[in-house]
Amino acid sequence: MQLGVNVPNFGPGTDPGVLREWARVVAGLGFDLLMVSDHVAITPDVAQRYPEPFYDPFTTLSWLAGISGELRLGTTVLVLPYRHPLLVARMATSLQRLSGGRFVLGVGVGWARQEFDALGVPFGARGRLTDEYLGAVREAWRAEEGPAPEVWVGGHSAAAIRRAVRFGDAWHPLRLPVTRMRSVLADNALPGFAPRIALRLTDAPAEEDGRPAGVGDLEQIVGDLGELRGLGARTVVLDPYDGDPARTRRPHVAWRALTVVAERWRTAA
Repeated sequence: MQLGVNVPNFGPGTDPGVLREWARVVAGLGFDLLMVSDHVAITPDVAQRYPEPFYDPFTTLSWLAGISGELRLGTTVLVLPYRHPLLVARMATSLQRLSGGRFVLGVGVGWARQEFDALGVPFGARGRLTDEYLGAVREAWRAEEGPAPEVWVGGHSAAAIRRAVRFGDAWHPLRLPVTRMRSVLADNALPGFAPRIALRLTDAPAEEDGRPAGVGDLEQIVGDLGELRGLGARTVVLDPYDGDPARTRRPHVAWRALTVVAERWRTAA
């Protein structure tokens, strides 16, 4: 099972130097994958959690492809209804080729109503548009030479599960308890499993009732990784961002947590 990291490509503490250091740390700790998030119009609902500067994911990953060694690179998740599907297909193909086949296209339907309004995209149609666009992206890739990027489909609603089965190479749930992921996997024949979980390292064990995977003391987090491996996860992405933009000014806190977990996981594995 591979491990990845969701790196903040936004916030007051993020700049090109910090992004470069994130890539160095993630690669140096032996992680396999670096992923970034997506927003286009930083409307008030987005800015509360993901404020400016917000670096476009395709531009950021293209830049990091040249300085990140063998790390795989991906989006968690690209809000697919925000862009014409042929544009997404072209950008993803270009990044796949420029990175030597290291790109993963994680997609989702989005949640920020004000951002949809700013872009002139109907919020209520986002699920239907995501299905249509995924079909169009897949069709465009069939006309291309060379291997297409993997597609990870985010979300855990019934519609998202159907979408992952129909269009995805993996189901990519975000920040769920292990029990919830186990239930979905038991009830559905999914093409693959690549969850993104939190990374909230605590001194004392966290209460187990409803605990999201990746939240708790070191033994709980390593135990979560072991359970996810047992459930067939090909990749697990750790997300150290807790929603406080000020934390982007202190990336060393996340780097310490990643170091501890990576070292303990290698011992356990």
